[in-house]
Order: sequence, then C-alpha cells, then structure tokens
Amino acid sequence: MTIPAADDNNCPSYDKVIDLIVNYAYDYEIDSPAAWTRAKAALIDALGAAIESIHTSPECAAMIGPVWPQTATVPGGFRLPGTQFQVDALKGAFDLGGMIRYLDHNDAFPGAEWGHPSDNLGAILSTADILSREALARGNPDEVISMKQVLTALIKAYEIQGVFQIRNAFNKVGLDHVILVKVASSAMVSWLMGLSHDQARAVVSHAWADGHPLRVYRQAPNAGPRKGWAAGDACMRAVHLANLVRCGQPGIRSAITTPRGDFMTSFLFKVSTAEGHGLTAVEAALTIAEKLAQHGLRPEEDIVSIRARTQEAGMIIINKKGPLHNAADRDHCLRYMVAVVLLKGSQITTADYQDSSPWARDPRVETLRSITTMEEDPSFTRDYHDPQCRSVANALEVTLRDGTKLEELVPFPLGHVRRPETLQLVREKAQHNLGLKLSSERVGQILDTVDQPKFEKMAASDFVDLFIPQPASSAA
Repeated sequence: MTIPAADDNNCPSYDKVIDLIVNYAYDYEIDSPAAWTRAKAALIDALGAAIESIHTSPECAAMIGPVWPQTATVPGGFRLPGTQFQVDALKGAFDLGGMIRYLDHNDAFPGAEWGHPSDNLGAILSTADILSREALARGNPDEVISMKQVLTALIKAYEIQGVFQIRNAFNKVGLDHVILVKVASSAMVSWLMGLSHDQARAVVSHAWADGHPLRVYRQAPNAGPRKGWAAGDACMRAVHLANLVRCGQPGIRSAITTPRGDFMTSFLFKVSTAEGHGLTAVEAALTIAEKLAQHGLRPEEDIVSIRARTQEAGMIIINKKGPLHNAADRDHCLRYMVAVVLLKGSQITTADYQDSSPWARDPRVETLRSITTMEEDPSFTRDYHDPQCRSVANALEVTLRDGTKLEELVPFPLGHVRRPETLQLVREKAQHNLGLKLSSERVGQILDTVDQPKFEKMAASDFVDLFIPQPASSAA
C-alpha cells in the first residue's frame, strides 16, 4: 500500500507570471505616441458601441440598471453612459462591459486566442468614476482619477490581454477568452484603487484561480446572448476580487506558473458590424454584389456556388450550418453575413441580425447559405499569426450559371492598422453611435474634449458625466 506523501505547506513566492503582470501594470512607463492616440480612439469607439447596444438591442437594455431591490440611483455610484442610472461598482462594471460587447461591434485582437480588449473598459471606467466621485465627496479633488490614468490603465490592459492571446489558445481546451479580461482588469483596477504591489498580486492570483467560463455559449449549437454579456461578467468579477483584497483577503501565491508586446498599436477596430474573422468576407461580398448589380444579375437566381477561403479561426468560430436561432447565432455565421450582403448590395448592419429582421426569415438567405462552402487557406492562417502581418484574410469565389467566376480577396479589413482610413472611420462610427442617445451638440463636445491637450488632466467623473443624456424637458 502506497502512503501519500505529505503536502509541502511552506509559503511559496507568487508565481512569476503574476509578478510580471503586476510589475508591468504598476511600473512600466508608456512612451508610445501612437499608443496614446489609439487609446483615445478606442475609448470613444467602445463608449459609442455601448450606447449603440442599449439603443438597438432590447435584450441588452433590459439587463442594465440597478440590482433589485436597489433604486435607480445609488449615491456615489457609477453613472452609466447613455442612461440616467447610477449603479454600484459591481453592477456598473457588468453593465458597461456588457454594453460595450453586446453587439460584437467593439474592437478585436487576433492570436492563438481571439478577444476584444476594449471589454476591459467596463471595469476600468466604472472604477475610475466611483473613485473620483468618492474623492470629490471627501473634499479631495487632488485624488480624483484623471483621464490620463484611465488611458494608462486601458493601454496596459490591452497589452496584458494581448500577450496572452498571442501564445495561449484557451479555445482549444474549451475555455472562453474572457478569462483574459478578468486577469487584465484585475491588475488595472488594483492599480486604480491604489492597492499595493502585494495586494495587486493577490487580486491577480484570484483571477487566475477562478473557475473560468466555458466557451459553449460562443459556438454551435449553444451560441446565444451570453457571449454578449460574458465580458461584463468578467469585468464585474475583477472589481469584486479587487474589493475583497482591499478588505484584507490574502492571495493564492502559486495559482499558476509569459509578458509584453506592442498590442495597443495593432488591434482591430470594428467599423462595421460583423464578427472579426468575417469582416473581410463582408468586404469581398460587397465588391461582388456591386459587380452583380452592374450586370443586372440576381444573386438568388444567378449564383450556383460560393466558395469561401478563410483562416483557421474563421473555420472554428463562424463556420455554421443548420438553423440560426437568434441574433448571436447569425452574427457568428459567415454564410449568413455573405448571403445578406449579396442580397442587400450594401453593408450588413446590427439590425440585420435581429429576430425582427426580414433577412432572418428570408428564404433567399437560406438558399445562398446552402450553396456556400468554407475551407481553411493555410497561408491565411499563417499571415493571421505572423506579428509582422496580422492579416484577417478572406477570399470569395462566386460561380454564376454561365460558368463565370467572380473572385475577391481582402487581406486587411477596414479598421485594421494597415488601412489608413481607420481612425477617421472610427471617429465617424463613434459620432453616429453616441448620437443615438446624446444630442449632436453633446457628441461634438465629447469628441472635441478628447482631442484637447488638457483631456488627460480631466477627472474621470467629469468625462463620464458627458455621456448622461439630458432629460427631454431640459434638452436644448
């Protein structure tokens, strides 16, 4: 009979990766002008996406606001952009994180794992706003969190999340990528709260030690709206863990046992509403739709087959046959996106994925889906992972009844760092989305404020206040 050896109960040092994360979060100085510029663009893009979500999706709008039995206004709480709600720290992180992510219209970064780094803003901005209001209530305006601190936290969250995405395919073991939102947000919320290095290590250790969400809600046959609020859940958990450690809870020193790259300048903005790995397929379909229209051809009658070449990630995430049950299903189906664009002859929009959309019930969409095949192009996968390229390529080959083939390959989507029009398109997207809930004068004020040199000194709470809609009776 083998007698189990006794466990070694000596207190270990924190795992090296936890040290690396915290040391980077607390000590690294950001000196890249491009990173600061893109961080401001990411900020307004994410908040625009958040407002778009509650304007467009009744599902999302129904989830936000106070937790029962709280009232709609929690004194000193987070003022939720685009609403009149003022909520507690945890619900604020959940609501903003979920709003940013819900329509799959915020930014993206590819790697061995794919993810959406602006998800972290849900935890960062809600915490910064509450800390600023708390400081002002105490009569200590010098202790407010500035927008430079918010941007610093955002940049570092992008870097922390990005470095893990590059090398770690959590999807291949069934875990969802929001594990990285929780880890990155845990580090940066700790920094904003003023926790010590050792307390921050404790917070990050708990983030790693958590049971992590399975990605079952992001893939067939279970794709559903949880993929829209999973990031909010991760943001909420990050803030909760930081608060627990703030109250004295110790860390888990050997919760695990990798660090930094230039991710803030290489992520992908989503200037159109499509799952990131299908953005270039949508662009290719738009070009082909224009050619069909020029020749008076009807897609549902004149197309006999559609062949799509994509990357490995596209084959895993948006390769879907059979019935599509909800908006979350449709926006993760390349065949649906391509079919709708070919039939519309214009860009697919958020409304086109909804259950109420005529495209969701249009038999012509199903006809085109049924004649679409997908395959991996190894060169697309290779360039997708190449840090010097980072393409998200798709190619379409449409065969017509007379045997004519229409081919389009798009390597870099609109929103990619290699497309020079990206930042202007992001600004236009934010202007449109913010205008769904705010007056044109307020939108102009927000965009002008972000462009001003003094923006970095602005209190986070003053910035958040700009996103609160004016009551109808007092609107200009």
